[in-house]
Amino acid sequence: MRPVTMLHPDHGPRQLPLDLGHEPSHAEDDFLVGAGNAMAHARILAWPHWPDGMTLLIGPAASGKSHLGRIFCERSKALVVTPATISPIASAAGQEALLIEDVDRLGYDEHHLFHLLNQAMRGSRTLLLTARQEVAHWPLRTDDVRSRVRRAPVFRLEVSDDIELSQMFVKLFGDRQIKVDPKVIGYVVTRMERSSEEAASLVELMDRLALAKGSAITRTIASEALALRQQAHGLDRQQDWDAETDE
Repeated sequence: MRPVTMLHPDHGPRQLPLDLGHEPSHAEDDFLVGAGNAMAHARILAWPHWPDGMTLLIGPAASGKSHLGRIFCERSKALVVTPATISPIASAAGQEALLIEDVDRLGYDEHHLFHLLNQAMRGSRTLLLTARQEVAHWPLRTDDVRSRVRRAPVFRLEVSDDIELSQMFVKLFGDRQIKVDPKVIGYVVTRMERSSEEAASLVELMDRLALAKGSAITRTIASEALALRQQAHGLDRQQDWDAETDE
């Protein structure tokens, strides 16, 4: 998102944020390895010498699952499976490695998913799955699919400490080509809800606030972003409470 100058009928020129998008780097060298994701990272780099045909990565949003998925695709030349392409891929007699992201959220056809899982279990192809939730919480209707997914070795991605969280902020700001004072990042890390998803939300919010004000990302903007996120969390909790107590 970058600023654009527009003419306001009453107040003259006015600068507004224009969202031009940004492309996060999924290069192998740009993946931040820490204690919370080292085993998952090592598993991806170990391809094609996996002892199993399947691997499952579990982690919250913005934890690096997609980044590892792209590294896997680059190394293995894997096809990326989507709900729209799973049928023709499962029906073909191919042996390409496959990446299936967000298996717990995108509603893949379970008949075709079952077929691909069987192929991986037989050693016919390599399959990398990603999800946010543990398998027990997936909305699967087929016990056969659930039992096969459970056989996949699971590697979890988590934020383990302040250093990893700080590195994540540097990476997220770097993807937007923004340089931020390390002291500002340190200020945010010690006051935020500790998750990779929250880090991504805060970076997005601080970028928008800075663009709207026409300034760099300062401690003042960081403080405002934290307050807005805390307010949003409070509203979410209130809505949850209302839903639970409503008769």
